[in-house]
Amino acid sequence: MSAPLRVLTLAAEAAPFVKIGGLGDVAGTLPAALRALPAPVDVRLVLPLHNAIDKTQYALTPIASFTIAHADGPIIAEVFQTTVKGTPVYLISGAPIAASPTVYSLDASLDGSKFAFFSLAALELARTLNWRPHVLHAHDWHTSPALHALSLRRARDEFFRSTSTLLTIHNLPYLGVGAGPSLNKFGLPPAQGSPLPKWAWNLPLPIGLLTADKINTVSQGYAAEILTPEFGSGLNEFLKTRADSITGILNGLDMEAWNPETDAQIKTRFGLGEWDKRGRNKMALLQELNLDAAPKRPLLAMINRMDNQKGVDLVPNALRGIADRGWQAVILGSGDPDLEDAARRLDDDFSNVRAIIRYDGALARRIYAGADMLLIPSRYEPCGLTQMIAMRYGCVPVARATGGLRDTIIDYHAKGQKNSTGFLFEAATPEALGQAIRRALDIYQDKRRWHGLQRRGMKRNFSWRRSAEKYLALYEELVI
Repeated sequence: MSAPLRVLTLAAEAAPFVKIGGLGDVAGTLPAALRALPAPVDVRLVLPLHNAIDKTQYALTPIASFTIAHADGPIIAEVFQTTVKGTPVYLISGAPIAASPTVYSLDASLDGSKFAFFSLAALELARTLNWRPHVLHAHDWHTSPALHALSLRRARDEFFRSTSTLLTIHNLPYLGVGAGPSLNKFGLPPAQGSPLPKWAWNLPLPIGLLTADKINTVSQGYAAEILTPEFGSGLNEFLKTRADSITGILNGLDMEAWNPETDAQIKTRFGLGEWDKRGRNKMALLQELNLDAAPKRPLLAMINRMDNQKGVDLVPNALRGIADRGWQAVILGSGDPDLEDAARRLDDDFSNVRAIIRYDGALARRIYAGADMLLIPSRYEPCGLTQMIAMRYGCVPVARATGGLRDTIIDYHAKGQKNSTGFLFEAATPEALGQAIRRALDIYQDKRRWHGLQRRGMKRNFSWRRSAEKYLALYEELVI
């Protein structure tokens, strides 16, 4: 294709405007990575103008105003434009978006109205600009209504007739439960009689999975897992019928933003093989945490949202089971109050444990740079970035073999010494996690082998360029 490939990306969140989870990283970083490829790609990003976005930080130019049909009467949409790293970004405002003080709410009806309105307004924006996308790229349930709308219109809509669609699944269990009635009021009916399970006929993500031309997940491992009863959220049998249209593309890591050689937020910058410099970060971290200044004792870390999905509940009993091994540990994160309390009890019971119950991005960087190993016991993990960051900073991951963790970490015992980068375990139990930590502690005593693990992890290339190339190939498949 000689002319640029035109891609319209729709997302509920994107850095730097607003970021709640991994979706914000992908939607915020992928457009620039695509534009940096040799092949010409004109990718444009559309976001809701959430109340949570600090509008004073961006030069927002009003460019369009139009109405979106609704059962209770037309709703005005206003569009503002800015540019980030060469990517045109459009932010859509309107009453359904302004009604919610947060990006996501606990009110399914409120979120359903917000994201149905946003999705339909994004389509109308393309028409208003007379900018006809070759590919409409939607993310998760929030923008699936755009795919639903196109499936209803495309055959008779000259403007979008040649537009193909891609849906990226970041987290399958978030189906948009309860949002269906709000979508119906925007003229998006249930998918009655479709191959979807009957219970899913009026849920936005399943309808997106039904109507998208192609589907991808954020790792190859997760693409396989969603076809199983354990991870398929009740849709696994339906997804098997679409298996030929599903692929996995691993998320990338911003290798400039996460670089121990240039990171201004750590004690001492260091590069590959500079173990003495890295050791200074460990000593500074031990002092900051008021732990014993014992550089030879292994320092374990966990940086996670306190959530059962993340396997945080496995950690206290796993650590209690290996209390005789002479380690120290730091736990950073917040979330479920019961899990927070379990971490606090561990802190109370052991003088060698620090539980810091908050989100702290700067401290997280210091932990990556100073801890010896990072515990990632997720029950499921569509992709995960913490393991990539940890390896980049010479912090060896100890993780459950699931989704993107299995794709990115090469287990020491399974693959041998020459290419391993961490330690994996299978069962989601404290005992299995404890055994994996024991294996890591055994290797930690041999500095030559341990430094080999660190070195191989630090050399891994998780750049967004690789991911962008795979997305471009997928786009090209869609438009051929």
